[in-house]
Amino acid sequence: MAIHEECGVFGIHGRENCAGEVYYGLFSLQHRGQESCGIVSADTDDFTLKCVKGMGLVSEVLTADKLEGLTGDMAIGHVRYSTSGASVPENAQPIVSHYSKGTISIAHNGNLTNADELRDDLAHNGAIFHTTTDSEVIAYLIALKRASTPSVEEAVREVMGMIKGGYALLVMSPRKLIAARDPWGLKPLVMGNLDGATVFCSETCALEAVGAEFVRDINPGEMVVVEDGEVRSLDSGLKSEMRKCVFEYIYFARPDSVMDGISVASARREAGRILARRHPCDCDIVIGVPESGIDAALGFAAESGIPYEKGFVKNSYVGRTFIKPSQAQRKQAVKIKLNPIASVVSGKRVVIIDDSIVRGNTIADQIRLLRNAGATEVHVRISSPPFMHPCYYGTDVPDEDNLIACKHTIPEICELIGADSLGYLGIEDLDGMLGGGGRRYCDACFTGDYPVR
Repeated sequence: MAIHEECGVFGIHGRENCAGEVYYGLFSLQHRGQESCGIVSADTDDFTLKCVKGMGLVSEVLTADKLEGLTGDMAIGHVRYSTSGASVPENAQPIVSHYSKGTISIAHNGNLTNADELRDDLAHNGAIFHTTTDSEVIAYLIALKRASTPSVEEAVREVMGMIKGGYALLVMSPRKLIAARDPWGLKPLVMGNLDGATVFCSETCALEAVGAEFVRDINPGEMVVVEDGEVRSLDSGLKSEMRKCVFEYIYFARPDSVMDGISVASARREAGRILARRHPCDCDIVIGVPESGIDAALGFAAESGIPYEKGFVKNSYVGRTFIKPSQAQRKQAVKIKLNPIASVVSGKRVVIIDDSIVRGNTIADQIRLLRNAGATEVHVRISSPPFMHPCYYGTDVPDEDNLIACKHTIPEICELIGADSLGYLGIEDLDGMLGGGGRRYCDACFTGDYPVR
């Protein structure tokens, strides 16, 4: 698997010295972005902003001594993987903007499809950008609209009508915390309650990390404003339709999260069951590629009757393999990061479950490792359809030139990666994976049917 994570957001309003909760919330969302992170806190009485952000993991950047300085009863945080803008310190979030009406801070997960156009228009009118992110474009637009609107929420509402694409947005003004979700629901955003304080975050696992109670998902196209303990839901006025990202359930989200009423772990297990029915094979054991392939492997095993075994050991302390500068170094990093258990796979016919194939290099390496460990056969089952198209909404699916399924048939891919057989989840299986209910999800990376052009 070589698809990169997106970003994660976490915010809280109405709890004294809440930066600690934001820290633990971000820690639980670390899987959504490991390049940079940050927290901005403020007190609703004087709105003196305190900001800590930088390159690295949450535990590396947000150290105990820095957290002590993040006082206040309101805070937002962010973990980042760059789908828009370079991986450099100035692009770390949250973004803080000073303008004529005061100061705002924003944290954003997603990607705008019209960011370049909006940026060019702002630059032609004198805007000076300090980052290369589309998140700063959103901050500029909010500041611009706030100059001519009666409230910051009205400014956010107008900006929602201007930006296109996928976004889960947190905006912190002197007294208010605003959460907004794109009108297609492409990016997840949930609301919780922590002893009377209001919490917003990307996944329910972050609510559980701080002991908050889940209240509900933010609806597509909805804004929620928190001020003086009051929570108000506002309609953006945009036409909305649920088209949540199906790949959240396949790969991105933590398995203990529940998104728009659907358990991520249950969806993955169901994908495995469907795979076992669609592509049965005569094998001795089923193994899953950590972490997102494990639940699908358990489902495959349960449906097929083939025993599930832990076939790989994952070293969680190794940096991500896709940033290695050469193929040789990348292969070495794969061996260090993921290693087969020879006593489990030796002499066995193995079916390996993974969530996707992008270029084919990673799965080929895994098959080679299994054969070197003594596996007599390696059959591959993928808990998603073949990638055929890039994503423009904040998921780093590359263009067609870098997608193996765009250049080769499934039998050709099977031969290229060195598998004995290969089977994918069907596009028609995605609805069943999510429990039925119709096509209320975005599958553009598989079908090319983009909800937002």
